[in-house]
Amino acid sequence: MEVKRRHPPWLKVRAPTGQAFFTTRRVVKTWQLHTVCEEARCPNIGECWSHGTATFMLLGDVCTRNCGFCAVRHGKPLAVDETEPQRVAEAVAALELRHVVVTSVDRDDLPDGGASQFARTVRAIKALRPSCTVEVLIPDFQGNWGALEQLLDAPVDVLNHNVETVPRLYRRVRPGARYERSLALLARAKTYRANVRTKTGLMLGLGEEEEELFEVFRDLVTVGCDILTLGQYLQPTSAHLPVVRYVPPEEFQTLRERALSIGFRYVEAGPLVRSSYHAWKHVG
Repeated sequence: MEVKRRHPPWLKVRAPTGQAFFTTRRVVKTWQLHTVCEEARCPNIGECWSHGTATFMLLGDVCTRNCGFCAVRHGKPLAVDETEPQRVAEAVAALELRHVVVTSVDRDDLPDGGASQFARTVRAIKALRPSCTVEVLIPDFQGNWGALEQLLDAPVDVLNHNVETVPRLYRRVRPGARYERSLALLARAKTYRANVRTKTGLMLGLGEEEEELFEVFRDLVTVGCDILTLGQYLQPTSAHLPVVRYVPPEEFQTLRERALSIGFRYVEAGPLVRSSYHAWKHVG
């Protein structure tokens, strides 16, 4: 059941328009791909698709976890499609993308959590479009650092893993995850490949306190995280966690300035910011 709730005026977005939007939608359907833009009901789909940017989602559209904030379906996952990496690469080439984000559902049923599918996809993209930079938005692989290193052996430009919220709220928001494990993943990535850009994101409005956010910022800078995204949590359906608070735009800007002041290289902060928002700006 959809949530019928009046959002504050700063959360209104325009309906998707423009030739680039429809071209992106056609390519996604032609190559029979999933996008997190659609599955997670991202409010920026119009802007990003009109810009010729999409976040491709690997390994089906059914997740093995059931997080309280996420609109992606939970259940028995699909079999791994060996043709998927090449189809993603062909879509990227058809769209002539300069930057692409590749993510996946959580696949705790697979021994490597899907890391090998990510690696194959990154290599396929670089083979067809060498100039395209590739960002991977990955799950935690249940702490399988061998799987993480297998992925990082591929020519990944940006490694993104979201911590999502403050540690106190993990049991309610991310019951299958652990804050310490997510931090360790970001630290391990930098240890294994010092030149890879690391990135993470948090949702605001779930009941976190300001000082808790600052503590997370400090933790992330300590493990060498380069890029941070901060956005407003929006309740997808009545079955998901409710919004505790709508954070005004000026507060996001204050948080952005605080995060930059302690050492992040780039910070995207705003009510409609999501993990892949303006992702192409963070590579240079």
